[in-house]
Amino acid sequence: MTQTTQNAQAETKTTLVIGGTGKTGRKVAERLAGKGLPVHIGSRNADRPFVWEDPATWAGALEGVGAVYITYYPDLGFPGAAEVVGEFSAFAVAHGARRLVLLSGRGEEGARAGEEKMKESGADWTVVRSSWFNQNFNESFFLEPVLAGELALPTGDAVEPFVDTDDIADVAVAALTGDQHIGKTYEVSGPRLLSFQDVATELSKATGREISYIPVSIDDYRAALAEHGQPVEFADLFGLILDGRNAHLVHGVEEALGRKPRDFSDFARDAAAGGVWNV
Repeated sequence: MTQTTQNAQAETKTTLVIGGTGKTGRKVAERLAGKGLPVHIGSRNADRPFVWEDPATWAGALEGVGAVYITYYPDLGFPGAAEVVGEFSAFAVAHGARRLVLLSGRGEEGARAGEEKMKESGADWTVVRSSWFNQNFNESFFLEPVLAGELALPTGDAVEPFVDTDDIADVAVAALTGDQHIGKTYEVSGPRLLSFQDVATELSKATGREISYIPVSIDDYRAALAEHGQPVEFADLFGLILDGRNAHLVHGVEEALGRKPRDFSDFARDAAAGGVWNV
């Protein structure tokens, strides 16, 4: 069987979207379905459930699957994630899923290890290596602080080129459905660098109320995470911002899609219009 024939067959098979109810997976699944392509949502509550911690669920979730969008929760950079992703990738290829698209994180050594483990599977792979999401401010980690009007975070004056999950989803879908993306790593960011003070200013404009930014220490933030039942390892991810390793723009959206990425101000305007930050 030729590579072209294999890829054509993969396009007509189901795509497993791991984390298909999450920030990027939900949008990937919607876009694939909009193209008339069959999708299976990889989640604990699916009719054929997928659970990272339970390999016994993997075969059922992969039934009839030719491609997989891989996201790892809570983060690909966390200890042990690379080994699990590598084990799953090899299992997926052995069960007929040739096309693997992995969501990774910029500047994370652990995530890079996960990328390499995925590549060892022999898949037709693509890596989407992402900056921090715009949607962290309206869907997860930072939603409650925005509602409270106070971003108390251990980021100092550091900057980050926040990227929109719509752009990530568009790149991922292109990679899942187009042969020209095989073997490529796309580093994706937004179009400008923003400090968290800049973010607070943008959110204040969008919501019409004052959103303050208050720098705190890593230890204080770690304690706050523990108090709210969140993994304290999330605090370590702020080191990726503080040391400046990601304090530059990358151009994976343009490389994959031939267009500019979405700006944070556009995200904030649309999110505010949807009422998510109403108090």
